[in-house]
Amino acid sequence: MTPAFPEGQTCCGQPALNSGYRDDAATLAKRFIGIFNAPEYEDSYIVTPSGSCATMVKVFYPELFRDDPEMSAAAEALSARTYEFSSFITEVLHVEDVGASYEGVVTYHDSCHTLRELGIKDPPRRLIRSVRGVELREMKMHDACCGFGGTFSVKYPGVSASMLEEKIGSMVETGADTVVSTDMGCLMQIKGAASRRGLSLTVMHLAELLAMK
Repeated sequence: MTPAFPEGQTCCGQPALNSGYRDDAATLAKRFIGIFNAPEYEDSYIVTPSGSCATMVKVFYPELFRDDPEMSAAAEALSARTYEFSSFITEVLHVEDVGASYEGVVTYHDSCHTLRELGIKDPPRRLIRSVRGVELREMKMHDACCGFGGTFSVKYPGVSASMLEEKIGSMVETGADTVVSTDMGCLMQIKGAASRRGLSLTVMHLAELLAMK
């Protein structure tokens, strides 16, 4: 299995779709599908570090083109080959221990798309528990939204800030020194809040934790 990175790829189109720009989202989706369904990649798995991007491709691409049989078939084919990072490692590669080491207490944040749209809950936790030196502590609000929601945090900053405040409080209550998630938007939201509050809380993607030796 040889890794590749198609340099022509762009955004999957989810921000446009979430903002109501369906035609713009479809334009980006067609580009994405064309690139990753190209002959040199048609037999490859597609792995994304963000549950939100994986959801866009796996769930919303087929829905976007439901009235276009040709594009719908291409979207379905792409959907079947697309995996969120943690599920690819555990369900496709059948690996849970990658040999990582990290001294610390970790709490895990379930991103909304990863948990609710993709139904992925246990894979990232199994990978975290396999890291030597890590103690995983569940926060009470592990499945609550962090308040980011893409453009939601821009359109409704007051609501977003309130949701984030509760989320940060739940993390701090665990006594963890590290917060891990699998969605870049959530990580940006949480890291920003931790920095503004001066919290000694390390925020990292699951891939970063697994790269620790």
